Amino acid sequence: MEINLDGTDRMLLDVLQTDARLSFREIGRRIGISTPSVSERIRRLEAAEIIRGYSAQVDRAAVGREIGAFLRLSVSDKNFRRVTGLCRSLDAVMECHHITGEESFVIRLAVASIAELEDVISRFRKIGLAQSSVILSSPVDGKLVPTDAKLLAPARPR
Repeated sequence: MEINLDGTDRMLLDVLQTDARLSFREIGRRIGISTPSVSERIRRLEAAEIIRGYSAQVDRAAVGREIGAFLRLSVSDKNFRRVTGLCRSLDAVMECHHITGEESFVIRLAVASIAELEDVISRFRKIGLAQSSVILSSPVDGKLVPTDAKLLAPARPR
């Protein structure tokens, strides 16, 4: 299902990316449309898979996965499915990106210990050439997808 996003759809996406727990009523108030219109637009955006889901952002350290790392992996084309299968099976893998350039994949990891990181890296080394970098900090992490919409200023309380 193809959909053309109008300015209201884009504003709606901006609001949802900022806080998906808002009520339809509050979303409508923020972007200047009715509650039923918000509901219909969200259903349409979900059906078109523009909105692919809703989730909570969890602090890795709070759940014991305080070590983050990137793994760059070079493999032959015949090992594509082995890599993606391994990525899907390992809890440590947060993201897997098939890329251009010298490496084939960039994989973001979150582990509890250096020993776990070493184990994960060794699993990927059985498939191809792996290079890793431990994340020291993430000054920009989880940015919103820009929609090029201008939000209306929040309504002032009466």
